[in-house]
Amino acid sequence: MAYEFNDGNFKTEVLDSQKVIMIDLWAEWCGPCKAMGPIVDALATDFEGKAVVGKLNVDDNPETPTNYNVRGIPTFLLFKGGELVDKVVGATTKEALKAKIDALLV
Repeated sequence: MAYEFNDGNFKTEVLDSQKVIMIDLWAEWCGPCKAMGPIVDALATDFEGKAVVGKLNVDDNPETPTNYNVRGIPTFLLFKGGELVDKVVGATTKEALKAKIDALLV
């Protein structure tokens, strides 16, 4: 199951972390976001113990998407060592996201 990020835990769980982290910014009303949900959950399982894969609901947590200039969802933010290193906008494949996470784990 994907980790639940929010505006309250973002600094400690993402910015202060040395881990590789991928965050799916989504909303309940977003069709493509719902389609990506099972893929994000599968990636969370695949990378358990190696990277953190989670979700952040943009309707409940408006501060984080604003800080990262998110204009459309789903948007996937990838962090390494607390720094934003990649951003994917729009629905994509599990393989594409997996490749991006794998590249950061090297």
